[in-house]
Amino acid sequence: MNTIKSLKLGLDHPDTLGNMSNLANIFSSQGRWDEAEKLHLEATNRRKTTLGLDHPDTLGSMNNLASTYTNQGRWDEAEKLQVEVMEKRKAKLGLDHPDFLTSMNNLASTFMQQGRLDEAGELLSEVMDTRKTKLGVMGLLCSSCTYSSRPSSR
Repeated sequence: MNTIKSLKLGLDHPDTLGNMSNLANIFSSQGRWDEAEKLHLEATNRRKTTLGLDHPDTLGSMNNLASTYTNQGRWDEAEKLQVEVMEKRKAKLGLDHPDFLTSMNNLASTFMQQGRLDEAGELLSEVMDTRKTKLGVMGLLCSSCTYSSRPSSR
């Protein structure tokens, strides 16, 4: 990624990495999975090095990479990353944090696309129950707790 901003700030600067992730998300929206994967992987690796393994931005990049793997039909790689993100978010944020619940939702989405409906249903029920308990019935209306074919980028 050779833009004016990346040249001025450096490839490891948070703004550069944010731009890299945004461009990767655009590629994903366009179905340009290979290009998206390359940028998501670079952003993930750079964030791991500069921010640490459990920084929220690192976990967001890992989640985006997992989403790309899901869209490419690379279920095992997607699941492995999604479980890692989910476990790190659970440890750092707790069981009722929206980002943790989004991670559960994303893993359930991958399970659904694989036809693993029982596992997906268990996760989605847990997400819905937690949201209902913490946020009330209105919490169930949020976009991150309903099934989507495109997991959230959180």
